[in-house]
Amino acid sequence: MTVVWINGAFGAGKTTTARELIDLIPNSTLFDPEVIGGALPHLLPPKRLAEVGDHQDLRIWRRLVIDTAAALLSEVGGTLVVPMTLLRQEYRDEIFGALAARRIPVHHVLLAPAETILRGRIADREVPPDLPDGEIRVRQWSYDHIEPYRAALASWLTADAHLVDTSHLTPYETAVRIADAVGTGAVPACDIVQTPEPTGETLASGVLLFDEHDRVLLVDPTYKPGWEFPGGVVEPGEAPARAGMREVEEETGVHLEDVPRLLVVDWERPAPPAYGGLRLLFDGGRLDTAAAEGLLLPGPELRGWRFVTEAEAADLLPPVRYERLRWALRARERGAALYLEAGVPVG
Repeated sequence: MTVVWINGAFGAGKTTTARELIDLIPNSTLFDPEVIGGALPHLLPPKRLAEVGDHQDLRIWRRLVIDTAAALLSEVGGTLVVPMTLLRQEYRDEIFGALAARRIPVHHVLLAPAETILRGRIADREVPPDLPDGEIRVRQWSYDHIEPYRAALASWLTADAHLVDTSHLTPYETAVRIADAVGTGAVPACDIVQTPEPTGETLASGVLLFDEHDRVLLVDPTYKPGWEFPGGVVEPGEAPARAGMREVEEETGVHLEDVPRLLVVDWERPAPPAYGGLRLLFDGGRLDTAAAEGLLLPGPELRGWRFVTEAEAADLLPPVRYERLRWALRARERGAALYLEAGVPVG
């Protein structure tokens, strides 16, 4: 089972190409995530829908896309062809990472016509006659997404996806190129960590590492949204502190000689579909300048890393994770570990 994800700006020809592609790839099925967006007005209160400008910003949309894709492949097998624009890297990581966690590889293809041709296609796009304000709701929507598309091209998209210039190709010709590239291995599966989704509460260990200015190291994982501390899930039979040490070396290349000191134990309450569990933070100590400069470049697991102040961390970490860091820093200052529940000290 596999997914061929056809990305590109609005008007790039993703859906028409996908319809041609399923005739060229044996045992393939078309899955258009737009059907998920169309179902949301029947699932969510109008007030919640009005709070976002794009249904991709809704966690339920991304979760339903993942679950539906996996369910479809379980039902029909083969290859799932998915025409859908993804311009935010964290959403790409969330969706592709969750599919990889279910052992479903994703082949990422980008349709990239010249911008002048893209604008021309948007201008010529047919608008349903019964759609109120069709010009604004269809064409203007597409025009408004050209700038985010351009920004994604300049930052991550071309490095992540197999690019096909469709400026002078018909949808059928584009589909032939994609089928050939996928079939020959020119479009490999995305290099993303395959972390199985938990089926119950988990125990995870993070390690705080500091530079000479007492700034803390945060990492940006490729397989889930948001910044995090170096660390990961404790394996069965593994000591929590040793798990943190192992994860630090795997992710950053830093080898800790001494077992780090415990700073906080935080119970993370279940928030479906997540199961929650215990989250431990340890003090890995201060890295000297050479060690800090010798951190590994981001690999399949990490998109980036940086040393930040406590105030800067507030803009990068989710609220509960930031509270966990804040109290870990207080515990480090006081020399005594703290017990937290959802980031709040107890007892």
